[in-house]
Amino acid sequence: MDNREEVREFLTSRRAKITPEQAGLPAGPRRRVPGLRRSEVAALADVSVEYYAKLERGNLAGVSPSVLEAVARALRLDDAERAHLLHLTQAADGSDALTRPRRRRAKGQWTPHRSLQWTLDAITAGPAFVRNGRMDLLAANRLARAFYADVYNSAPKEPNLARFNFLDPASRRFYPDWDAFADMCVAILRTEAGRNPHDKDLHDLVGELSTRSEEFRTRWGAHNVRHHGTGTKRFHHSAVGELTLAFEGLEMAAEPGLTLTIYTAEPGSPSEEGLRLLASWAATREADSPAQQAAG
Repeated sequence: MDNREEVREFLTSRRAKITPEQAGLPAGPRRRVPGLRRSEVAALADVSVEYYAKLERGNLAGVSPSVLEAVARALRLDDAERAHLLHLTQAADGSDALTRPRRRRAKGQWTPHRSLQWTLDAITAGPAFVRNGRMDLLAANRLARAFYADVYNSAPKEPNLARFNFLDPASRRFYPDWDAFADMCVAILRTEAGRNPHDKDLHDLVGELSTRSEEFRTRWGAHNVRHHGTGTKRFHHSAVGELTLAFEGLEMAAEPGLTLTIYTAEPGSPSEEGLRLLASWAATREADSPAQQAAG
């Protein structure tokens, strides 16, 4: 796969974020841009200017791990950015070592095995769900389906958190910190694009969002990536109001490329009571559904 444009834009964007002062270099006169010059990155990485210019043109094929590490140090990359650079290098080398275990799942063709759904259903105190790197919601417990009711209502057959975030006005209410969620959403998709560059469904999603959302297009062009494993988020649910929830994201060993996420509330907090109200609301909503009424 020719990923030279992706490499070029990523390295250029990282170089633009580092000031000479941050790198321990004098700013000097006649500096036209706030970031580092190529020559400065080359000096910090202990490679020739010509060699670094070659890398920044997108030619990562055959680059040694020691050079990659030197460039990562020079650009002050964090763990997520270092991993992204490694993924881009492996794609440039034609290596599928990362993607080989990741079985491609065409839309609508993956269903959770029974034990996974049993596991999700056994979690009753908080929303629990499985997503892929494209942010498709693939499986969920009852509380997660109620929690993401707006997402499921927006696209009942193919619920996707990225589409909801950027294309559904309801996301502005659901996410009080909408800008932070939007940044995180795009960073997750950008990370997945580096990790799984042959995913046509991901390319289609990015194309759709880039066409329909200027907010997405601007963020996509920033080339930011991040790991998304733990933290706290605020939500506003239409049925129960404000919720402040902690989350843990767990990579699934049995299903490479999928993440199990569980939301919980601080014991004794208003949000814990909010989740109990959400569970009651979900049970009532389920009992009132046409399927349940027919079964009764």
